[in-house]
Amino acid sequence: MDVEKQSVAAPFVKWAGGKRQLIPQIRERMPEKYNKYYEPFVGGGAVIFELLPKDAVINDINRALINTYKVIRDMLAEFLAWLNKLDREMWEDGKKYYYMLREHYNDKLMQDEFDAELAALFVFLNKHCFNGLYRVNGKGLFNVPYNNSRRESCDMETIMAVSEYLKEVTIMEGDFQNACEDADKGDFVFIDSPYAPLNPTSFEAYTKEGFDVESHRRLAALFDELTARGCYCMLTNHNTDLINELYGNKGYRMDIVSVKRMINSDAANRVGEEVIICNY
Repeated sequence: MDVEKQSVAAPFVKWAGGKRQLIPQIRERMPEKYNKYYEPFVGGGAVIFELLPKDAVINDINRALINTYKVIRDMLAEFLAWLNKLDREMWEDGKKYYYMLREHYNDKLMQDEFDAELAALFVFLNKHCFNGLYRVNGKGLFNVPYNNSRRESCDMETIMAVSEYLKEVTIMEGDFQNACEDADKGDFVFIDSPYAPLNPTSFEAYTKEGFDVESHRRLAALFDELTARGCYCMLTNHNTDLINELYGNKGYRMDIVSVKRMINSDAANRVGEEVIICNY
């Protein structure tokens, strides 16, 4: 399919497990031609903003994230007004200001106020929190500490390009299975699922719903189903026993690549292996 390249479109938030560093490896393994593009775990959007497919469906279960995508697409002026206000009014004590805004953000989450102000808070907190990590507690409230940054929360050209591009994109919120319901023969489904645990006793959740081993089994079944439909599927994850159990011995291409894991607080654990799985 034809892809129109817009040089200034890029991810506007940092996201755990984001695929910016794997873009060359992903590009070289993509199908030469495909129809519709599906990304059921869009996260920060590193891949879609690199490819910019003209006919695309993106999805995520994180309601605050998807609200931000929709607000940037549909209410750009209001979003920018809020974000500029948050940047402009930052106190001399940036730490106190950050925690005040984090509390306000969580209050809005509890009140189900998914609006332009929440989207601006989402981006501000992402830019000023530790490692750009989105993490919530058992109640679903954002709890990442301050990173001592006073930088501006967005690049105006990037946000405007993203808003323009998203006008042509179908944005969904919910389960990955529903997002792929209409995927058909010749469509390309890029699956950047939550990471399988490196240690089965320790599992980090980026949404309060989490993504457990049973979710990974359900996703593997969907991968098989999409393959049977004739979709081109590519999936990335940690190179773990679980992932090899779910996708190995099925005839899928499985390539192991080295990655840096910048989110990990222990520098010794920042180099690891990921696997790129393709059904074509």
